[in-house]
Parts: sequence; structure tokens; C-alpha cells
Amino acid sequence: MAPAPPDYRDPLGMGRREFKAMGTTISLLLPIEQAEAGEQLVRALFNVWESTLSRFLPESELSQLNRQPGVPTIVSELLLNTLETALTAAHATEGIYDPTLLEQLIHLGYDRTFEAIAPRQDKPEIGGIPGGYWRAIQVDRAARRVTLPLGCKLDFGGIAKGMAVDAALHLLQREGISCALVNAGGDLAVLGLPPGEGQWPIAIPGREESWTIPLRAGALATSGIARRHWQKGQTRYHHLLDPHTGLPAWNDLWSVTVAADRCEQAEIAAKVAFILGFEQGAAFLRAHRIAGLFVREDGTWEAIEPWPIALMKSEEQ
Repeated sequence: MAPAPPDYRDPLGMGRREFKAMGTTISLLLPIEQAEAGEQLVRALFNVWESTLSRFLPESELSQLNRQPGVPTIVSELLLNTLETALTAAHATEGIYDPTLLEQLIHLGYDRTFEAIAPRQDKPEIGGIPGGYWRAIQVDRAARRVTLPLGCKLDFGGIAKGMAVDAALHLLQREGISCALVNAGGDLAVLGLPPGEGQWPIAIPGREESWTIPLRAGALATSGIARRHWQKGQTRYHHLLDPHTGLPAWNDLWSVTVAADRCEQAEIAAKVAFILGFEQGAAFLRAHRIAGLFVREDGTWEAIEPWPIALMKSEEQ
């Protein structure tokens, strides 16, 4: 059975709220007396981000931009900020993180929301389409104008969720809420600490077991193949593509969980580490002093310092 994404144990004095947005479940922990107001704030924020950045909504601003390659297009500040963040991540990871792989995902069968994908009997595609179109995107920050190269379509996916989590916590803090946890399908971050507690107890899924670790600040994100995979003919696919081939990055990894200051950073690092595989992925995390937990498909695992191995509390699933 596929493990759940990183979750959390409800501390005393905190209220849990949930709603659907951006293709996943958004879970919140807020002080009980502020839970209703906090949920309304976060729900409104996620609705704006989804209506702007979803590739599955034909009327979204992102979908409209994707339909206009080669045409200089004025975009909103939200879309421009997300694109600039994604391009910065692409440069920093030498293209391993690539926000221009939408055409490849569609080519492989991920052409609708994941919940709507059904097994298909048509023959699998032969070969993939390498990425790298991000290098040719033109951005005029002053005019807020973006020009996509021909053949390029953007998919912000996980990075948008991570950025939305960070934005939600900033909004809650600005509105006077000093203690909160926001979790977008496994991409989570915290603000402050629960009443009377020195940590947030976070559940991390493994292949055969799970663990609880203490999180005092920052964010966690997991990339893996537990949930987002599908069948096309006799071929199995997943959504974490190697930009060099345009095909799923198959290695012996089940998941990578990463801790960072911001959810956006954690989401990018977890995805890149997974695509690279254990050896190169571990080297990537070490080079950036990022804590991570690699779980293999056979259930074994290895942690990258400063991951808190000594504080991991094992729980059988």
C-alpha cells in the first residue's frame, strides 16, 4: 500500500481544517480560536493561485500563456514571480529542475488531473522529448512581459504548491496568527510552535515503516512515486521526469524527503535529489547543506546530515 505524504500529529489546543485546491488536499493546523478565520484566508489564497497557475484549468492565466508561444504576453505579478522563481531554480540545478516539461507529461499520458487518469491500452510512446526550453524563455520584468519559445509549455506543479504554502504562512502571520502549519499534499511548513510545545511532531512515510520527527521551524517536502504514477499499455510511468530524456527518472528510489527554510526550497531540492538518484542526489544535498531522507523501493533508507536520525521515532505502518 502506498504511504501517505508527510503528515502531522495534532498538538493540544490546535484545530485541524482541510479543503481541496491545486490538485491536492490542503491541511491546516491553527489555534482553535483562530481556525475559522485562518482557514478562510488560506482557502482564498490557494483559490487565487489555482485559478492563475493551474495547467488543468483552460481559463487559467497559465493555460492562456501556454497557448501563445512566440507571442509577447503581459502577465500578472503572481505568474511572473512564479516563473522567475522557477527559472532561478532551473539555473541553480543546471536544468535538473525544469518547469518546461508539460508537453512531455502530456506525451506520456499525464494530460488531465491525476484523479482522472485511467489505465490505457494504447501502445506506449517510443522515446521521450528532452527538456531545456526554459533557457529560451524571454522575460521583461519592467513590462511584466513573457515570451515562450515555440514548442514550450510551462507546468509549475510542485513549486507553485510550495510557494503557496510559504505565502499562506506569511499571510497568516501578517493577520496576527503566530502559530500555524500548512500542508499542501506533503509540502508543508510551520509558523511558530504549538501551545506549550517545543516542536511540531511530523510523520514521515517510508516504504515499510514511517517515522515521527520533531520540526521546530522551516519546511519539509517529499518527492516520490508512491502516488503519482499511471499505466499506459504495459508501461508504467510517473511524473518525475529526467529532463535529459523527457522520460520518468527510474532508479531504486521510492521517495526523498527534504528539510529547508522554505517550502519552495524543500520542494525543489526533493524533486532534484530524486531525479538524480541516490549517489548524485545525496551529493547535491550535501553540497547545499540540505538535510534529506532517501527511501528505496526495497524499504531501506539513508539520511543526509543534518537530518535528525537520532530523533526519528519509528512506527510500523
